[in-house]
Amino acid sequence: MEINKLMDEKYPPLTNRIQSILIDTILIIVLMLVFANLLEATGEVPDWVRGVLFAGLFVAYERLCTALGFTLENYVKGIRVRSHSDTSKRINVVQALLRYSVKIILGWVSFLTINRNPKRRAIDDLLSGLVMIKL
Repeated sequence: MEINKLMDEKYPPLTNRIQSILIDTILIIVLMLVFANLLEATGEVPDWVRGVLFAGLFVAYERLCTALGFTLENYVKGIRVRSHSDTSKRINVVQALLRYSVKIILGWVSFLTINRNPKRRAIDDLLSGLVMIKL
């Protein structure tokens, strides 16, 4: 990677990352409500089917969207998750799964490294070999 390109990259501050998480969480809740209403309209649906659909939505949203390049709020904020070794590369589903798993395990603790790291990488970014960039 060219040195100039690396220097021109910007890394999103903690506030942008928190805003992104909150908006994406609200989007997931809204989607769950929409699905609940659709399931209600179809009649009797077993509780286990509802549980699988809602868990699938919650679990799949961030990982799939991140592997595709961005979640909805990341798109709006101009934030992308990329490979630390080459920020022009999108991440794969395995990296997204690893990152998400660490985020779930550590929660907000993962953000402790952001303000002390020159590339504003959270613990989940460090462990999964990723970085968030701002376009």
